[in-house]
Amino acid sequence: MGDLLDLLEKTSRTFALSIPPLPEPTRREVTVAYLLFRIADTFEDASHALPEARIRALRDFGGLVAASRLDEAVRLSREWTEAGVAANPGDRELLAEVPFVLDAFYALSPGAVEAIRRHVIRSADGMADFVARTRDGRLTLLDLDDLKAYCHVVAGLVGEMLTELFLLDRPGLAAEAGALLARAGAFGEALQLVNILKDAASDAAEGRTYLPAAVPPREVFALARRDLVAAGEYIGALERACAPRGILEFSALPVELAWASLEKIEKNGPGSKVTRPEVYVLARRVRHALDTGESLAQRLSNARDGA
Repeated sequence: MGDLLDLLEKTSRTFALSIPPLPEPTRREVTVAYLLFRIADTFEDASHALPEARIRALRDFGGLVAASRLDEAVRLSREWTEAGVAANPGDRELLAEVPFVLDAFYALSPGAVEAIRRHVIRSADGMADFVARTRDGRLTLLDLDDLKAYCHVVAGLVGEMLTELFLLDRPGLAAEAGALLARAGAFGEALQLVNILKDAASDAAEGRTYLPAAVPPREVFALARRDLVAAGEYIGALERACAPRGILEFSALPVELAWASLEKIEKNGPGSKVTRPEVYVLARRVRHALDTGESLAQRLSNARDGA
């Protein structure tokens, strides 16, 4: 999986750190799924391109995920790369490797392919709907419900997909399946909300106003906290089910990072983020908790109470 890991490292700092501990075959499934979602994100984020071109790319990409068409994947990958859709080198390389990523996707187990396919297509279609609302190069979300709907499309569906992959061929998790699925959307949405709060200034400069003007910032922070609490409960359900260590580590680290980021943003404003050394410190703390039997859910509860 060397090439997949290389693409992962070039497109995500956090997931490049959290995916490797996952047990196989989940590690490969989540790596491929992340790259597919990242491709869709690249089209949605391409604010320098016309909305019509971005919508067409999202629809075409959904078609490639729906059915294996190698010749079409090669043609579209070349088209997207030559059109300069991606803004940074890692994403440009990823678009050039769309046929390779799709090949890896279709080589997964049927259960994993179906779970990933369904959620990637739903997300790409939802992104296209939001891009269609762009006016004069700008997308503006209207209210808190609109913000929640956007976060569900781009991240809540990721949480739901991850949960299906965790449950796949793991009967030991079945007792907590209901608790996990009930919180899966909030798990993903929490991380997206924190990113939106962190990147508010840079997003606005690129024509994306995700924070509704009519909603006081405190309400968005409160929503992020509620979703992070649900994410902590999600991890508690994994602990009760005695989930594999790698799944616990993968799930807990982004939530710990989100709590730390939220605290920085509240204190210092948009643009504040957890530094790379701080990320590695948090990662070591998560691993230490797992080594010593400390409850990760309790750690997150303590983070909530201290926020």
